[in-house]
Amino acid sequence: MSSVYFTEEHQLFRQSFRDFLHKEVVPHIEKWEKTGTIERFIWKKFGEMGFFGLNYPEAYGGMNLDLFYTVVFLEELQKIKSSGFAAAMWAHAYLAMTHLNAEGDERIKQDYLAPSISGDKIGALCITEPFGGSDVAGMRTTAVKKGDKFVINGSKTFITNGVYADYYVVAAKTNPELGNKGISIFLVDTTTPGISATKLDKLGWRASDTAEIAFDNVEISVENLMGEEGKGFPYIMQHFALERLIMGVNAHARAEYAIEYTIDYMSQREAFGKKINQFQALRHTLVEHATDVEHCKIFNYAAVARLNKGEYVVKEATMSKLKSTKVADETIYSCLQMLGGYGYMEEYPLARLLRDSRLGPIGGGTSEILKEILSKMIIDNLDYKPAVK
Repeated sequence: MSSVYFTEEHQLFRQSFRDFLHKEVVPHIEKWEKTGTIERFIWKKFGEMGFFGLNYPEAYGGMNLDLFYTVVFLEELQKIKSSGFAAAMWAHAYLAMTHLNAEGDERIKQDYLAPSISGDKIGALCITEPFGGSDVAGMRTTAVKKGDKFVINGSKTFITNGVYADYYVVAAKTNPELGNKGISIFLVDTTTPGISATKLDKLGWRASDTAEIAFDNVEISVENLMGEEGKGFPYIMQHFALERLIMGVNAHARAEYAIEYTIDYMSQREAFGKKINQFQALRHTLVEHATDVEHCKIFNYAAVARLNKGEYVVKEATMSKLKSTKVADETIYSCLQMLGGYGYMEEYPLARLLRDSRLGPIGGGTSEILKEILSKMIIDNLDYKPAVK
């Protein structure tokens, strides 16, 4: 890690968080992976330790720290053999809560952001739809205003924490005829009548709860509109930069973990009378992957540093996710191969890591969509602009 970005305080936090994870989380990982349910107590422990409030305002229980504390948080979560657990934590803290902090009014912040920071409430961000996938502008969920209420109808899918959640941050069309200019963002408490959530069965991320959610004439107060009506699309696009950087950091961290584990394994495994870390083919393959991962890490840190200064880094964040998730998949695939038959066994971390990593190029915008976004910026000179509240 680079001292250009990490202070002694960051390093102390890293060690403290690592110790916490190995004491409070790791003993439960196998159970949560098998049951697909992360027990509620751990959310509260994260809250009590301040881990959900790293970069949120002190007024709501946060610590208002720089984004490199978040980088430490993300990196260490990737190294405990469950990207599903990691996803549940960061989706709560940096998908749902980001919208609460940016677009929520004071009431919403007091009633939902503060308890989210303390670990008393769990949030989920609801954007993706069964028929839309990465096409945010093509969403079909509607929110029709009727007096002092909005009535929401539609469905969302692939929603992390969709069953656990106490509240949803929901994107819906308030003016469907306006396309992406007709999307708004709402706070919806999960106790509201008309909501049903169905848990989905996934290849990886087994510990995390991923759901399809249906909204059937769900009535919410007009006060639950977050930000300005019709500004949902630019809000979403603006926060996608953070989400994509998060997924880029996650990717380089899990690839780094795979390399570290494989190097340790190779130093102990013998074949043909010598340790397998002495075979040139394996050595050269490993250092090529290590080089790719280091390139991604340095790029990701530079992009985080710019975002931390308030710069609009949609291009760099998109590049981060596109490249880092591809590198992670390739690296982990090779590392599993180097373990031979043991790599295919569930008792070793590479099998799960391979499954978990495969979501990287899919979630938060597929690699194909990211390439088209970058094509528009690089070839067509399209300049995306941040939302203005």
